[in-house]
Amino acid sequence: MTLPDARRGRPRDSRVHEAILTATVDLVTESGYAATSIGAVAARAGTGKDAVYRRWSGKAELVYEAVFTATESAPVPDTGSLTGDLTALVEALLHEFTAPAAAAALPGLLADFAADPGLRTRIRSHFLAPAKSGLADVFERAARRGETSSAVPVDLVLDTLAGAVFFHVGLVGESAAPELAGRLAGLVVRGIEVR
Repeated sequence: MTLPDARRGRPRDSRVHEAILTATVDLVTESGYAATSIGAVAARAGTGKDAVYRRWSGKAELVYEAVFTATESAPVPDTGSLTGDLTALVEALLHEFTAPAAAAALPGLLADFAADPGLRTRIRSHFLAPAKSGLADVFERAARRGETSSAVPVDLVLDTLAGAVFFHVGLVGESAAPELAGRLAGLVVRGIEVR
C-alpha cells in the first residue's frame, strides 16, 4: 500500500514494491527487527534506498506493512454467517501473528510505536482504518441476515478479536490451537447477537 500523499510522476513499479516487502520479511526473519535496516532491505531487493523512502517514512512503517497487513489486504470473508466470517478473519490473524517474521518484528515495532505517537497515527490512518472500513461489510451482511444489529460497534469488535489474538499469541506466546479461531469468533458473536 502506498501512502496517499505519494508524489506525482512516473507510476511506481509494483514489482519493486513487492521485492521490498519480500526482502523486509526475509531480513526481519533472519536477523531480527533491530538488525534490519533500510539499506539492507534495499540491497536485498535490488533497489536503492530512495525507492524505499518514496514508499515508507522509515523502517517501522515498512516492517509493519511487510509483516502485518496480509489479513488487512485479503478479500473480506463471506462464508454466509457472521460466525464463519469472523472465524476466517481470526484464522488469518493467527496465521499472520504466528509467522516467524511477526515474532521477530513485534518487540521492536511495539517499542517504536511507544516512542513515536506520529508513527501510531500514520499506521492507524494508512493501514488500520481502511482495513476496518472494508470489514464493515461483514457486519452489514450479518445485520441484513438478522444475526446482529446495525448498531454494533464494528471498530470495537474488530479490536477485540485482534487484541485477543495479539495477546494470546504475540505477548503470552501461546500456540494457536486449531479450534482457537472458532472459539474466539463464537465468543464475540454470542456477545453481539440479536436477542
